[in-house]
Amino acid sequence: METLLPNSSDFILLGLITNPAYPGILFAVIFSIFVVAVTANLVMILLIHVDFRLHTPMYFLLSQLSIMDTVYICITVPKMLQDLLSKDKTISFLGCAFQIFLYLTLIGGEFFLLGLMAYDRYVAVCNPLRYPVLMNRKICLLMVLGSWIGGSLDGFMLTPVTMSFPYCGSRKINHFFCEIPAVLRLSCIDTSLYETLMYACCVLMLLIPISIISVSYTRILVTVHRMSSAEGRRKAFATCSSHIMVVSIFYGAAFYTNVLPHSYHTPEKDKIVSAFYTILTPMLNPLIYSLRNKDVGTALRKVLGRFAFSQRIRAGDGSREF
Repeated sequence: METLLPNSSDFILLGLITNPAYPGILFAVIFSIFVVAVTANLVMILLIHVDFRLHTPMYFLLSQLSIMDTVYICITVPKMLQDLLSKDKTISFLGCAFQIFLYLTLIGGEFFLLGLMAYDRYVAVCNPLRYPVLMNRKICLLMVLGSWIGGSLDGFMLTPVTMSFPYCGSRKINHFFCEIPAVLRLSCIDTSLYETLMYACCVLMLLIPISIISVSYTRILVTVHRMSSAEGRRKAFATCSSHIMVVSIFYGAAFYTNVLPHSYHTPEKDKIVSAFYTILTPMLNPLIYSLRNKDVGTALRKVLGRFAFSQRIRAGDGSREF
């Protein structure tokens, strides 16, 4: 049996759909989603940076979510698109390890960041007068730094162990990127103990942000229930609705991947769920926040108005010179 030695051989990614009948159509769909996702996230980051009305803790955390989503989708989709057009679908051992590390870091970072964003909404609704103190710039920076560090710890712990196993025989990973369960299926030895420990680690990692989200929104619901003003309730709901939608989408997929027992998993299901939160979620997050948020919409119209005005000025100057 041929052994795949670390740092000497490549893996082969079979893709989202093995031998698709119409790879060109699949490429066009995924490329379109990729362009929309990257553009929407970069526009969100730009708007938050240039519009002073968006220089608040909530939008600062949202800008970090957009940064994570942009890097997140760039880890997997470009390689996936390349494989759809190329017969060479290989990825090097180090490339696979790098993909696993960044994937774990960013998904872990989003877990923590979404939890801390729920705390931000709790302070905004339940303690509005103390909001500038409880959510000052230093605390926001610590939140973001903690999210990145918390995610990277997962990457630093699991990546070296995953890549230390001997991989034998077939080098074909039944996936479109190096996700740990798909890679471990190629191992020569029994990895069940490691998978159990990894499962426990992921569950514990999910419990921290889920606990923050649950406590925060429980307090928010109690506060909203006590409000006598219908307008106050409407504003509180508008403040939290976008975050609730993003959390539901992201944690729903994470629950399937990290919490459901292995008996519920198949390679095909895993690929579909992975495609959902690695390709669709980074596109949906900025769209949800922009479509349901008046401040972001106003900032976008303001920037587009400035751009149109500058274009008219340039056109006028050009006509006078002519």
